[in-house]
Formats: sequence, structure tokens, C-alpha cells
Amino acid sequence: MRILHTMLRVSDLEASIRFYCEVLGMKLLRRQDYPGGEFTLAFVGYGNEADQAVIELTYNWGRSEYNLGDGFGHIALGVDDIYTTCEQIKAKGGKVVREPGAMKHGSTVIAFVEDPTGYKIELIQLSTHESSQNRELSGSIK
Repeated sequence: MRILHTMLRVSDLEASIRFYCEVLGMKLLRRQDYPGGEFTLAFVGYGNEADQAVIELTYNWGRSEYNLGDGFGHIALGVDDIYTTCEQIKAKGGKVVREPGAMKHGSTVIAFVEDPTGYKIELIQLSTHESSQNRELSGSIK
């Protein structure tokens, strides 16, 4: 088994596709209208769906607002240079809602951005994340 995709209902499909593709650097992998159900699905990601998990953006025709609820947390993306990535996101019109810095009660460097619908995307500095995972693993082996 493996994770195939995460589905997000979006209020503006075009703005969401622009955000995930132009701001976060994903590719639009496929898009399909379903007139009978009055919805459109767009799949975005960093690679082929056969090899990697992707995000399914679901637009229900005529729906312009969603209550995001308090159960959903965030999507996490690993990045090589979190500071540069956040500056690039801002330059492309993206909204950084938590600037890069060490996570509370840890050393992993994280930041948060928000998509046009209000979903949170956590950016994780890969070098600090991998270091903290290695420390946790070595501590649990004892």
C-alpha cells in the first residue's frame, strides 16, 4: 500500500492551480470535468502519479466557500532552502503565515504558507528534519 493523493475542495480552481503550480512549483498532471456531477478534478504534484503521492483539487461548480473545519491539519513539503523558498513564494504572491524558524519544542526548521482557499502547507527544511529524525531513531534504539 501507498498514499495516492490528498483531496482538497477548493473555492477557485484556477487560483488554486496557479498557486500549486506557479508558487509551489508543482505540475498540473491531469484535469477532468464531470458535468453530470457538476465538479472538476485537477491533480497536481511534483512527479508522475504512478510514483509519487499527489494532490487532488476538487472544484464543486457554483461553490465559492468552504468551512475548513478544525480536523484537517496541513500538507507538508520538504525543501532544501526554506528561507529562499519563502522569499520566492512571497515574490510570486504567495502568503507566508509563519516565517521560517525552529519548531516549538524541537530543532526542525519549518514555515507555513496558505493556499487561496485557506489550507495550510508546512515547509520543512530537509537538512534539519533529517537530522532530528536520525536523533530520534538513535535514541529509540537504546
